Amino acid sequence: MSGRRDAAPAAVRWTAYVAVAIVFAIACGFLSNWQFTRNADRSAQLELVDRNYDADPVPLAEVIPEGGALDPADEWRPVALEGEYLAGQQLLVRNRPHGGTAAFEVLVPFRLDDGRVLLIDRGWVRPGESQPLPDTVPAPPEGEVTVIARLRPAEAVPASGRSAPDGQVPSITPGLVAAQTGLDGALERSAYGVMVTEDPAPATRPEALTAPSDDPGPYLSYAIQWILFAVMGFVFIGYVIRTERRHRREDAEDRAKGVEPRERKPARRTDRDMEEEDSILDGAGR
Repeated sequence: MSGRRDAAPAAVRWTAYVAVAIVFAIACGFLSNWQFTRNADRSAQLELVDRNYDADPVPLAEVIPEGGALDPADEWRPVALEGEYLAGQQLLVRNRPHGGTAAFEVLVPFRLDDGRVLLIDRGWVRPGESQPLPDTVPAPPEGEVTVIARLRPAEAVPASGRSAPDGQVPSITPGLVAAQTGLDGALERSAYGVMVTEDPAPATRPEALTAPSDDPGPYLSYAIQWILFAVMGFVFIGYVIRTERRHRREDAEDRAKGVEPRERKPARRTDRDMEEEDSILDGAGR
């Protein structure tokens, strides 16, 4: 009814409409900025991988000095290690998503010739055919070995507090490994290495970990979409105000003619099939 449109002054209603559009636009702005931030973070990650992933290997001491820690800018840097695997202290990291299953990654401490110990992730193995543990885990080469590995920051202890059975750890956290292996003093705590090559190479080895994805992600497109949503909010409010102004003008014209303003209802859609059927019946004289 026209009385409903006149219940509040038009300026008050339109101000409320615009206020809603502004609040919606502010929310969209925050969400867009969040997506822009995520896109910038992702771009920085991709740049880091591009810079370090295929760099020439350097000695561990050049990247992590004795008593130092891994600089985040050196993540993925390859290092050349000479020493021997401590095969008797091998551990498995459980619940790692590889090959479409909850696989295990194989961790083996590697003692360098200078006495330092770096945890090496040699790759992943599948659960067993009839048991949760792997049927076999390829052993590391014995004796003096040269290993090329890419450095990764140590993972945090799981926030959920989940644990793992003996011989396993829930995450690649050197502190957890040290607790099981007794390598408290020598084990590097800030980083571990993802094995690239071993010399001499063993006959079999775990499946290699896949390279990091170079997908930039959908963040930039999401950011732009939120901006468009904010604009669409103002367009919609403009349409509502314009429609209401037209209706008010039509009501004023009706009153000027002495006609009661009519209540506007959505136009009814006609059923074309029914109309065609009626015309056929009429033509048949029925």
